[in-house]
This record gives sequence, C-alpha cells and structure tokens, in this order.
Amino acid sequence: MATQRTAVFTGTDTVRPEIRNIDRHDLIDALRKGRDDFLAYPSHLVLLAVIYPIVGVFLARLAFGYDILPLLFPMISGFALIGPLAAVGLYEMSRQREKGNKVTWKAAFDPFKSASIVSIFALAILQLVIYLTWLATALFIYDVTFGEVLYESIPEFFDLILSTNGGWALIIIGCSVGFLFAAAVLTVSAVSFPMLVDRDVGALEAVRTSVRAIMANPMTMTAWGFIVAVLLAAGTLPIFVGLAVIMPILGHATWHLYRKVVEY
Repeated sequence: MATQRTAVFTGTDTVRPEIRNIDRHDLIDALRKGRDDFLAYPSHLVLLAVIYPIVGVFLARLAFGYDILPLLFPMISGFALIGPLAAVGLYEMSRQREKGNKVTWKAAFDPFKSASIVSIFALAILQLVIYLTWLATALFIYDVTFGEVLYESIPEFFDLILSTNGGWALIIIGCSVGFLFAAAVLTVSAVSFPMLVDRDVGALEAVRTSVRAIMANPMTMTAWGFIVAVLLAAGTLPIFVGLAVIMPILGHATWHLYRKVVEY
C-alpha cells in the first residue's frame, strides 16, 4: 500500500526532463498541429467532442432551471479549469498519431489502462477541488457585491449587471479572481496531464515540470493561457456547439505544446 501511494507522487520513470524555451511561433505551430490531428480523424472525435456541448448546455439549463443564474458564467468559464483533464484521451490519440500508429477511437481510453492512471486520478481530484472552490468563491463575490438586488427575468438580470455599480464591481472583482484561478490551473496543468499520458512520472513530478515550464516561459505560457480562454469563449457560441471543435483542437494542441516544452 505504501509503495502504491508513493508511486502516485514519484512514478516509475525517474528521468528528469529538460525544459525548452519556446516562443509565439511554437504556439502557432502547436495549434496548427492540433488542427491537423482533429482533421485527421474527426469521425473518431465526434464520440468524445459531443460531450463538451452537451455538458455546456446542461450547465446552462441547470443555472436557468434552478435559479442559480449568477453561477452560469463561472460554470462556463470553468471549462478552462477542467479542460486539461477532459482532454486526456485526445493527448493519447495525438501521441499515437505522432508515433505513426493507426489511431482509432479506442485509443482515447488507453490512458485509463496505463500505469499513470492513479496519478492522473489524483490530479483530476485537484482540478475538481479548484473548480468547486472557484464556484464557491464566485458565489461569495456575487453575494457581497450584488446579492441583495432582485430581478424577475433573465434580461433584467443582465441589465442590472451592466448598469449598476454593484454589477460592475461583480464583473471587475469576479474576472480578477477568476484570472488568479486560471493562472493557478495553468501553472499546475500546462503540461502535467499530457506528461502523465506519455510517461509514468507520478503526479508530483508532473506538476513540478509544469511549474518549471511556466517559469522558463512566463510570457509565452501566459499567451497560451489567453489563447485558450479566448477560443473557449468563442466555442460557447452558439449554444456551446463550437466546443465540439474548439476543445478537441486545443486538446491535441496541448499535446504538441508539451512536446515542444518538455525534452527527454
């Protein structure tokens, strides 16, 4: 039991990778390769990609149907927080294609049979805790800045948000705090999940490598975070359908970004 717990943090692969310096051209190339991976086998990705808009619509319906409309934006923006976990299967598909292997939809489930699955699960729990903490924080900010204002319809809610001091305080504070959460997730998971798909290094080493990648490329990785946020926002339109394309491309691109940053 003790050995299994230790493996979660250290894994069996003890080779310490080098971190490369990258620039905006590498980001563009990663996105291009991510697009190419998506186009190479879109029929296989439909089974996976359709999950994302369904989840998005579900979150929207949950917000409207159970009177938690103030949490709609935090829930949607949370895609950026849970995206690295949701794309684990896509990393494996890109890895197999990179090796020249024939890729089928079954490859997306290979990480769940790998030696790293316990470490992946541990990081998944961390991602979930961060996401739930973000939702709780967003609700607290709403209660403090805007909670006592009543509204009777969805248009009235958005009108109050955009036309009152409390609403603008909610926007400014919420976006600022949300940026901190996003920065934390980017630091922890920029390359950690694809690294665990690639090698059994353990959760601790995967997170440490991700932090090293951010520290070695602060401006470039920050730019990557903004690219992801903008594309995810665009993917929610119309009615989240765009996520069926955006999230797979970003998932594949993240694999290629990992390959550019981390060198064994």
